[in-house]
Amino acid sequence: MMTYICVYVYQNQEVMINNSYNAGQQILVAQNRRGSIMARGGEVLAETDTRPDGSEVRNYPYDSLFSHVVGYSTKGKTGIEEKMNYYLIQSNVPINEKMDNGMKERKNPGDNVFTTLDVKMQEAANKALGVYEGAIVATNPKTGEVLAMVSKPDFNPNEISLIWEELLKDDESGVLLNRAAQGLYPPGSTFKIVTALEYIHENPSTYTNYGFTCNGSIKIDGSRIQCYHGTKHGKVTFERAFAKSCNASFANLGTKVDWNSFDQTLDGLLFGKKLPFDLESAVSTVKAEPGMTTEEQMQTAIGQGETLVSPLHMNLITCAIANDGVLQYPYVVDHVENSNGAVIKRFSSSGSTKMMSQQEAYILQGLMREVVESGTATKLLDQPYTAAGKTGSAEYNSARDSHAWFTGFAPVEDPEICVTVIIEGAGSGGDYAVPMARRVFDAYFNVGE
Repeated sequence: MMTYICVYVYQNQEVMINNSYNAGQQILVAQNRRGSIMARGGEVLAETDTRPDGSEVRNYPYDSLFSHVVGYSTKGKTGIEEKMNYYLIQSNVPINEKMDNGMKERKNPGDNVFTTLDVKMQEAANKALGVYEGAIVATNPKTGEVLAMVSKPDFNPNEISLIWEELLKDDESGVLLNRAAQGLYPPGSTFKIVTALEYIHENPSTYTNYGFTCNGSIKIDGSRIQCYHGTKHGKVTFERAFAKSCNASFANLGTKVDWNSFDQTLDGLLFGKKLPFDLESAVSTVKAEPGMTTEEQMQTAIGQGETLVSPLHMNLITCAIANDGVLQYPYVVDHVENSNGAVIKRFSSSGSTKMMSQQEAYILQGLMREVVESGTATKLLDQPYTAAGKTGSAEYNSARDSHAWFTGFAPVEDPEICVTVIIEGAGSGGDYAVPMARRVFDAYFNVGE
């Protein structure tokens, strides 16, 4: 029994230390000064300052810029501050230095956490989102590194104690919610990526034979779906319907797919499952089952109905497409160093999963490239880099207001970055979300510098 307990304590020491009821955490806090959180370039995102009277205060040099992803450590803990608490309150300086600090009644310097976050990318995403509410996520599809994660409205973690009561009373804005990972939205036409994947999966050799004549809407079994603003797309192929984001055509596809098969595809794309991400994230939901009404089939196929997805989840699906069908799990912490710069622990993607076949990914890459070439994301044309993606205008109330979406990757030939944008209530994804994504792509590829 004693051996079991020792093994259990060793294997679960991080969880046990992070438990607020564990006195060991308070001992470490008393002995060690909380370490810093750093960007990938070494910029300080969070640090502990000691005042002349000996008291400590947590300082966030970039104010609100990293508020949700880095989080705060006052009034509880969130974000990276919470996830990496175990490491931040540890001190791995040499024993002789600890002894010297003890004799002089000084705290030991805590270990420092280095993230995958890029300050330039975060600033570009933050500036692109501007005054709008919503979120932007940028990741590396090959490695799973999170380069930027912006959510608005935001807050200044330096002022969390001052504004805490005010934030608790504010039930409307959800300022503390990390919309990038925890927000759930109807995906609108970005979900056509998923519907297209299912149709290709069921019709691998004949999907290119698909044709449809769009008169601006479709009515089946008394249920009617209209294209955005009633646009008449005329005769469309499968590729053209995707590029022009034809609701009528994709609603039609929704009545033709096998919903048993679709349910399995959605399962493989992590719908209804916890996302493989260290920070808190929401579970996306979608109704896909046999016996659905025609209305439900059509609504689901175009990303409406009961479908809700987080920006992070849509980004992960995009990453899998860009990475030839394989999702490399996302991560936001690269390594931990002691105060002398010695590496204590390295982190990387916790794993991967095959979301689709390589051939299916190739086909979707081509479809998403055509969206930029001749479809709803042409505002990404004529850049020094090539890009691919899918726009969305997701209706969310009876007034037919729309969230603006874009999710995509660049360069097409060898994807290095995936960017997902959601702007609440903005309208057209092509008009609003695409230009924002372009600013983030531009920052990554150093365009305009």
